[in-house]
Amino acid sequence: MKKKVIEAIGINKSFYNPITVKVLTDVSFSINAGEFVSVMGRSGCGKSTLLYILSTMDTSYEGKLFLDGINMTNKKDEELAKVRNEKIGFVFQFHYLLSEFNNLQNVMLPALKYGKLSEKEIEHNAYQKLKILGIESEALKYPNQLSGGQKQRVAIARALINDPLIIMGDEPTGNLDKKSGDVVFNIFKELAEVYNQSLLIVTHDLDFARNTHRTITMEDGKIISTGL
Repeated sequence: MKKKVIEAIGINKSFYNPITVKVLTDVSFSINAGEFVSVMGRSGCGKSTLLYILSTMDTSYEGKLFLDGINMTNKKDEELAKVRNEKIGFVFQFHYLLSEFNNLQNVMLPALKYGKLSEKEIEHNAYQKLKILGIESEALKYPNQLSGGQKQRVAIARALINDPLIIMGDEPTGNLDKKSGDVVFNIFKELAEVYNQSLLIVTHDLDFARNTHRTITMEDGKIISTGL
């Protein structure tokens, strides 16, 4: 039986501004190790809100969230910050690379914050992540010297640096042309199928979603299909 890396049970979320608006209703699903799962739905259906909860950055919800078999609900902020750095890699629509650091240093930053390895070990690991993504030749260049697709690959390497349990992405190909988007998709697929990396990616791209292992479909704050 495959290991569950993340499980949501009966997640409900409302906004109060000033009237109560329910944005997530009884959301339940799980993702196994090595699964590449996409999340689709119209704008405003609750995709990004759900991702924010699953990433442990939003704690004001009802229900239960398990990460690596551990209940994240009601944990303290400092505990959740540690979990995020150790167990979750993030890839966003914008790369958020720091212009004052070269690409290798950008990849190293989360591991330096984690503080588990020496700087020399982290540098070696960061270079290896860039190598997996076919962009090691750009290691000592700066973000402004890269194309959009290359910047996103550096961002993926940064997400991988602490060997996370799961990578979460919010429209990671949204700002890329088709060719660069296809490269990023193929990287994600290889990470899942070769390295057993779990991925949960919110997307509006139907072709992207169609080629993932399965698609969770949302409508009006509810999951109408888990793709199983």
